[in-house]
Amino acid sequence: METVEMNSVSLKRAHSEDDVANADEIKKQKISEKSKAGNDSGQSIETVTEATDKSLPEDTKNEIIPNEENEEQEDEELEDSDEDGDPESFADMMKHGLTESDVGITKFVSSHKGFSGILKERYSDFVVHEIGKDGRVSHLDDFSVPVDDEDPPEETFTVLSEEDKKRLEELQLVKNKETSVAIEVIEDTKEKRTVIHQAVKSLFPGLETKTEDRDGKKYIIAYHAAGKKALANPRKHSWPKSRGSYCHFVLYKENKDTMDAINVLSKFLRVKPNIFSYMGTKDKRAITVQEIAVLRITAQRLAHLNKCLMNFKLGNFSYKNHPLKLGELQGNHFTVVLRNITGTDDQIEQAMHSLREIGFINYYGMQRFGTTAVPTYQIGKAILQNNWSEVMDLILKPRPGAEKGYLVKCREEWAKTKDPSAALKKLPVKRCVEGQLLRGLLKYGMKNIISAFGIIPRNNRLMYIHSYQSYVWNNMVSKRIEEYGLRAVPGDLTLKGATAVHIEEGDVNNYTIHDVVMPLPGFDVIYPKHKIGEAYKEMLIADNLDINNMRHKIRDYSLSGAYRKIIIRPQNVSWEVVAYDDPRIPLFTTDLDKLEGKPLPVLPTDGKFRALKMEFSLPPSTYATMAIREVLKMDTSIKNQTQLNTTWLR
Repeated sequence: METVEMNSVSLKRAHSEDDVANADEIKKQKISEKSKAGNDSGQSIETVTEATDKSLPEDTKNEIIPNEENEEQEDEELEDSDEDGDPESFADMMKHGLTESDVGITKFVSSHKGFSGILKERYSDFVVHEIGKDGRVSHLDDFSVPVDDEDPPEETFTVLSEEDKKRLEELQLVKNKETSVAIEVIEDTKEKRTVIHQAVKSLFPGLETKTEDRDGKKYIIAYHAAGKKALANPRKHSWPKSRGSYCHFVLYKENKDTMDAINVLSKFLRVKPNIFSYMGTKDKRAITVQEIAVLRITAQRLAHLNKCLMNFKLGNFSYKNHPLKLGELQGNHFTVVLRNITGTDDQIEQAMHSLREIGFINYYGMQRFGTTAVPTYQIGKAILQNNWSEVMDLILKPRPGAEKGYLVKCREEWAKTKDPSAALKKLPVKRCVEGQLLRGLLKYGMKNIISAFGIIPRNNRLMYIHSYQSYVWNNMVSKRIEEYGLRAVPGDLTLKGATAVHIEEGDVNNYTIHDVVMPLPGFDVIYPKHKIGEAYKEMLIADNLDINNMRHKIRDYSLSGAYRKIIIRPQNVSWEVVAYDDPRIPLFTTDLDKLEGKPLPVLPTDGKFRALKMEFSLPPSTYATMAIREVLKMDTSIKNQTQLNTTWLR
C-alpha cells in the first residue's frame, strides 16, 4: 500500500476561470448553508447543483428549538424563495470558499489513476438507508396500519371542514381559556356527533368538547381542557394502556433534511417537534430512509399524512414502549450513482477493489467547515482562545462568497454601524446564527458577548469548536500518513475497549493501519508517542492554545476529546457500470418505486454516457464523500465542484 499526494482534479481537467462563467447555465445553481451540529456531525452544506459535496454523517442535535410560529413560517418562505445575489457571479463567489487542502485533506491511500464523475446530478442519485443497532437496514415496504380497536373511524379525518380546522387550530394556540369554538352539526345524528367529538380531541390535543342546543340546532363546543394541558401534550387518558406509548415508523423522504421533515410533520399533526425521536439525522439532497418514533400519535393518524405530504412517505408502523436515542444506529447503507464517468474499466475496478480491501482516510468532510471565506473552525478557535470580540466579528463581518442577499445587507450594516438593532432590521430571517447573535447583543449589550452568544442553540455553538477539533485532526492525520505511511508503528494509538493505549515496539506486528486511532484534542485524551504527538502541540501553540489545558472557563466549551480511526474500510461494497442516454432518468428503483410497482429503468446496452453505481455501508460519523473522493481522486470541495459542474452544464 502506498500513499498518494492530493492533487486537485476537476471534471475536464484544468480549465481556465473564464470557462465557468457562463451566466445562462449557472442560473441553475444555488447554494444554501445550514448549521447542523453535534458531537460527530458538522455544518451541512447543501448545493442544488449537479455534483455536490455532501455526505451523511449522523447529526447529534436531538431537539428542534421551536420558534415563534409566524416567524418560523416567514423564515421558511424567505429561505425557500430568496434568490438574491447575481447568478452570473456564483462561480466567482465560490473562488473564496475552502478547498480540501485548506482543511488538511491532502492524502489518498490507493495508487490507481483518478477519473471524473458527477455526484448528485440528481438528488435521487444518492440514497441512504439507516442501519439500526440490531444491524437491520431500514426499508419502506409496508403502508399497512396495525389493527387497533381503539383507533377512531376513518371519518374522523374528514368530518371537519378546512374552516373548522383553522378555527380549532387558532383556539388551540390561544392562551385565553374562556374562548371556545362552536361547530354546527349538519345532518344531526348521535353517530355524527360522536365522530366530531373524536375528531376534535384526536386532531387538536388539549381541547375538550361538549354538545349544546342553540336555537334548535345542535353544536359541538370545543374549549380548552382544564389544568395545564398545553398544546402538544398528548392526551394520556385517551391512550390505551395495552398499546406501547411510542409509534415507530419508517420515514422515506426526498430532498429534505431530517429536522425540516420533523418540523413539517409536527405542523401537520399540530404537535411540538420534541415529541419525535430518531437515531441520526440525514441530509437534504438525497433520498433517505430512517426510523422515527413519536410519542402517543397513532399509526392511523400518521398514515393519513401520506395523502397530503409532498416528498415524504410514512410506513412500517409499530407500537413500542421506548423512544429512539441518538447514536443507537450501526451506520448507513449508501447507494450512489456517479454519472458521466471517464475512467476505464480497469481504473474503476482498481478503485473499487482498493475501497473494499483498504478503505479510505477517515477525514472530516468539507461540510464540517462551512462554505464562505470565514470557516467555522476559525470561530471555534476564537471561542477556545476566549476571544469573544473575535467570535462576534467573525460571525457578523462581511465576507466574500455565496450568501443570501439579506445576509450580505445585514453584514454591511453591521460593518458600518456596529448597531445590532440596525443590522437586525436588514435580516428578515431571524433564526439564523447571525440573527440570534444580534438579538443576544440587543438583549445583553455589546459588553456581554458571552451571554449574547449563549442565545444561539447549544448544538450550534458547539459545532464551531467541534469544527476546530476536526480541522486539527485532519491536518494531523495527513502528517501521520506522510511520515509513517499505511502501517502501524511504535507510538501509534489503538483502542482496547474504550481505552486508548500506545502500540509498543514488541507488539507492532500484531496491528495494522486499520487498528490505529488518532485523538481529537481535549483534556481527556492521550497523544501518539512519536513525531505526530509533538506536531499536535506545535499546531495548538501556533493557535495560542495549550494542549495540556483544554478546559475552558465556560464548561460547555471545555473539550474532553475523543478518538477516531484513521482508515475506514466500508462493508458490503458492490458496484456496476451502466450505460445511459438520458441524464434525467433514474438508474435504479427506490423503496417507493417498488411499493408503487414501478418497473426497473430500461437502459441501453451502448449509451452515450456511463455511470458507476456503487453500494457500501459505513459506520456512524463517517463521511460518504470521503469514500467517493478516494474512488475518483477528486477534490470534493464546493469551490472545486462548482467549477466542475458549471463546465458540465455547458
